[in-house]
Amino acid sequence: MSGVPATLTVRNLRRYLLAQLTSNVGTWMQRAAQDLLVLHLTGNSGSAVGIVTALQFLPQTLFGLTGGVLADRFPKRRLLLLTQSAMAAQSLLLGLLTVTGAVNLLSVYALAFALGTATAVDSPARHAYISELVTRERLATAVSLNSAQFNAARVLGPALAGLTVAAFGTGPVFLANAVSYLAVLYGLVTIRTVELSHPSHSPPGRPRLSDAFRCIATTPELLLPLCVIAFVGTFGLNFQVTISLVAITVFHSGAAAFGCLFAAYASGSLISALHGARRGKPPTLRRLIVATVVFGTLEAALGLMPDYGTFMALLIPTGFAAVTVTTTANTLTQLHSEPRLRGRVLAVYFLVLLGGTPLGAPLAGLASDALGARAGLILAGVVSASSALVLSAVITARTRRRLTRITAPESAPGSPHTNDSGVPVSAPARRRTSDQ
Repeated sequence: MSGVPATLTVRNLRRYLLAQLTSNVGTWMQRAAQDLLVLHLTGNSGSAVGIVTALQFLPQTLFGLTGGVLADRFPKRRLLLLTQSAMAAQSLLLGLLTVTGAVNLLSVYALAFALGTATAVDSPARHAYISELVTRERLATAVSLNSAQFNAARVLGPALAGLTVAAFGTGPVFLANAVSYLAVLYGLVTIRTVELSHPSHSPPGRPRLSDAFRCIATTPELLLPLCVIAFVGTFGLNFQVTISLVAITVFHSGAAAFGCLFAAYASGSLISALHGARRGKPPTLRRLIVATVVFGTLEAALGLMPDYGTFMALLIPTGFAAVTVTTTANTLTQLHSEPRLRGRVLAVYFLVLLGGTPLGAPLAGLASDALGARAGLILAGVVSASSALVLSAVITARTRRRLTRITAPESAPGSPHTNDSGVPVSAPARRRTSDQ
């Protein structure tokens, strides 16, 4: 655990994580209460809940890359102050409309889209800012700690929302979330800029997305994680659909049992994030591929579980493996991105991770309807595991051919220009290594 205490001694990071934890608990409370509000307004319409969820994720696809450009063009702290304030205003307005009885379905839809738009701009800057709060040596631990606070909020938020809605209704939940953003605003304002490890400075001229795509295409340490996470995010991480279908159509469980399944998955996710923070070692491409294969195998095995108890038990290691994949890919993306491109590269990361949800979720539902809920899980697991193996082989072969054309000695077996996963190291990565 030596890496975690040492990283938490960084005052700026500590304040940032505590503020994010407070705000994320409120955000998960709002997500749960928002679904309950939509069900109340529509007489339990599942399609309406699907629409509001899609509207909240759609801006990530539409504006996520623009958010990356803004993150690289403007100071990240200033941008975060604006986006967090916008999200607080959205929660405040939704809360006031609800407690006064003026809320309707159209206003919920509009505010969900507004929240998604602010989040699409906020996410690249928020994650890229972590690399400015700590040194490169502590970045892997910092990213894992950030994942831990997010998953802790994912466990606490819905539970607190259920208690609050039962006692006071949905309106106070939205107002509480609005108040929770004050923690983030206070944390950002009190960050000591003189203690930032390596604040980014925008180069002259407008940042271009083409620079980020060119960097990704020529850097296997970026290309492989982004390709893997695209397949996993689209096909493997649709548990909101698959778990609910298995719970209802296979095990015929009620709402409480359904909630326990998600709690089991979330607890595994939290344990994984804490474990990653404890390790503190920079991740490797090999770890990403192994974790993805393990995740896919566990997801496929979920479809074979004979009863509710074994299904719930296996959700814990599945959640562990899922967060290992996403955290490893996120850290690799940050470590191998040039500082001036980090916001744009992270925007691509979130686009492929979340942008596939509007495609993957309906596909998961269609596969489950046609073949059964169990088959949906098995297919998702097989696609995730096999895509990792195929992509690793294809990108490795492509990189070897590219380096061979540049200079034969650098691509020879045992060359110092290969990493510990056997993947040839790109020229930009070699330059970054030599500069350390």
